[in-house]
Amino acid sequence: MGAQQVAERFTELYGAEPEGVWAAPGRVNLIGEHTDYNDGFVMPFALPQQAIAAVSRRTDGILRLHSADIEGGVVELPPDALEPGRDTDWTAYPAGVAWALREAGHGVTGADVHLSSTVPTGAGLSSSAALEVVIALALDDLYGLGLPGWKLARLCQRAENVYVGAPTGIMDQTASACCEQGHALFLDTRDLSQQQIPFDLAAEGLRLLVVDTQVKHAHSGGEYGKRRAGCEKGAALLGVDALRDIPYAGLDAALARLGDEEEVRRLVRHVVTEDERVERTVALLRAGDTRAIGPVLTEGHASLRDDFRVSCPELDLVVDTALSAGALGARMTGGGFGGSAIVLAEATDVDTLTKTVEEAFAAAGRTAPRVFEAVPSAGARRLV
Repeated sequence: MGAQQVAERFTELYGAEPEGVWAAPGRVNLIGEHTDYNDGFVMPFALPQQAIAAVSRRTDGILRLHSADIEGGVVELPPDALEPGRDTDWTAYPAGVAWALREAGHGVTGADVHLSSTVPTGAGLSSSAALEVVIALALDDLYGLGLPGWKLARLCQRAENVYVGAPTGIMDQTASACCEQGHALFLDTRDLSQQQIPFDLAAEGLRLLVVDTQVKHAHSGGEYGKRRAGCEKGAALLGVDALRDIPYAGLDAALARLGDEEEVRRLVRHVVTEDERVERTVALLRAGDTRAIGPVLTEGHASLRDDFRVSCPELDLVVDTALSAGALGARMTGGGFGGSAIVLAEATDVDTLTKTVEEAFAAAGRTAPRVFEAVPSAGARRLV
């Protein structure tokens, strides 16, 4: 749905035109996986796929929610219903944002909302963050809160961590709120400092493909939480605030200090080397050597597969098949346990690579993947 269609559907549902229409995109993370909750570096960019929300204020504290993408009517939530842990449905994401804003002292007195999204769910492309950020931006505008993008991202993260119960880092929400068209966002998740790095693949004859394996994942599941807890244990054992504080040059010494904590050693090794890979990617892009980031992406996948152990057979199949067919680099993206992989390729090789990956999935008896081009796009904004 476009902005006009979303607005028209809002009018049908609520009997009046919306006060505005807003959009917030999904994201692909180019490099820097499972580093954000370790105070490390990440490098996402926004996708053209986005969540769109038509919204109007209410004065009675009630939140009314409707989604074009989910069967069912309008869900009405009175003020006393906005409590962490009470809602396990999709409505927890927008409701959690309203709760986080109110808890932070902002006078949000309710809203009517109609949502539509083209961000694939469960694909590791931050569909939940897009949903949170579009609501946060709409409420910020309507209630005149004047919050900058990074603050909205923090509130959205709190909504997902506390209200929804998913222990995610800050990257997804910041990418949706702050990315710029034609750029990747180099983000330091400790202080939220940002640098927009030009990332114009088409100008260099390159493409970045997203291959959605159609294997669904859920961040609130136990495995993601176990990885995060393991990272926190590693930081505690090493006497640092976060694994970000372990220098790449000191990695071997740090691993030696962990002794027989083999699981923790694996997690620490991934996070420290992944932070270095982000910095290396930034340096290569600034030097204009975009093709050289391909092997760095592939290194990242091996680390996620072998040390962090969040890949799956379908993601490995994408990476291995794409590389054997001539891709410059490939890796899983997102939290893992399913979702999507990215493939960096020459523009002239895209059709062949796509066909080869699809044939490999068919031969393996897997559900056909969804393949599309990732184009660095604009972050959250008001449409109408």
